[in-house]
Amino acid sequence: MSDTLAPARALRIGSIELDAPVVLAPMAGITNTAFRRLCREYGAGLYVSEMITTRALVERNATTMRLITHHESETPRSIQLYGVDPATTEAAVRMLVDEDRADHIDLNFGCPVPKVTRKGGGAALPWKLGLFREIVTRAARAAGDVPLTVKMRKGIDPDHLTYLDAGRIAEDAGVAAVALHARTAAEFYSGTADWSAIAALKEAVTSIPVLGNGDIWSAGDAVRMMAETGCDGVVVGRGCLGRPWLFGDLAEAFGAEHITVDATLGFVARAFRRHAELLVEFFEDEGRGCRDIRKHVAWYFKGYPVGGDTRARLATASSLAEFDDILATLDLDAPYPGAAAEGQRGRAGTPKRPALPDRWLESRDLDAAQSSAIADAELDHSGG
Repeated sequence: MSDTLAPARALRIGSIELDAPVVLAPMAGITNTAFRRLCREYGAGLYVSEMITTRALVERNATTMRLITHHESETPRSIQLYGVDPATTEAAVRMLVDEDRADHIDLNFGCPVPKVTRKGGGAALPWKLGLFREIVTRAARAAGDVPLTVKMRKGIDPDHLTYLDAGRIAEDAGVAAVALHARTAAEFYSGTADWSAIAALKEAVTSIPVLGNGDIWSAGDAVRMMAETGCDGVVVGRGCLGRPWLFGDLAEAFGAEHITVDATLGFVARAFRRHAELLVEFFEDEGRGCRDIRKHVAWYFKGYPVGGDTRARLATASSLAEFDDILATLDLDAPYPGAAAEGQRGRAGTPKRPALPDRWLESRDLDAAQSSAIADAELDHSGG
């Protein structure tokens, strides 16, 4: 499954010492406490929540309050926030700190979703230098001793790159680390991540860790990224979809404790079943948990000898007992299929022109009309 390609290597983010320089990227509808717990069972690192909108948090929206709740086994507790208003972001950070709800807070400036960028949020926001500086500075001040980090993209498109300016601003504001998804908003998840941008950010930001994100499908990719760019750690998103044990491969590659995996079909079936069980516990509803696991079916069984009819049954099962009956029909001794199970997974899409507020690119300063336009930008969308 993986090669031990690097010597033992840890990562410090503020006061947090990680056994492996690995972070789980926030993914909407994926990185809930069930998935985080499963990933943690295999490996080491920092496991970040789904993206939480600051407005919903400050207003104590019931769904949001559920999403920020961690299982007692989760430590350190990590929450990612998305906001466009400095005061609301500051209030959200202060709430998490004062109520002892997080050991690490990340700010999302990487979302490429049109409904977010159209309002000036996500990957569009760092273009407005003053707004970005104020949000990050106020958030870092509110975080106090709790490490606060920033995740971002290269910029809006090749002609409007923001990551070097944003990295320096974040460093000056006192954040504990910065992470770069080495694509622009225009690229969405298409093409190949530009790891050279991670190297450039590492050269520009020298006093805090720089983490790299993009096209890490294996432990070998992670080690290669760190070797090629000099970055201090990696952020893993789509590569772990249907493969939570990737964090075990990563832990092995970096010399940390892990569970050794022989990914036979039987192993994968047990991991899938465990994921479903944790989702049922998270939702406190067997039907809802079993519905939620359905989107993971294709990812878990990619490359394995699981026929279309069986996959269809798994994608419509409504109880754990039904899953057990279906999984029992598989050839559980089937070995790991190698390359067929590797490589890209999850959404990719195609490059597209980013949706932006009117005249957004004319100036790096925020005008009154644009301030009004971003007032309702805190929608429940994720990405990065």
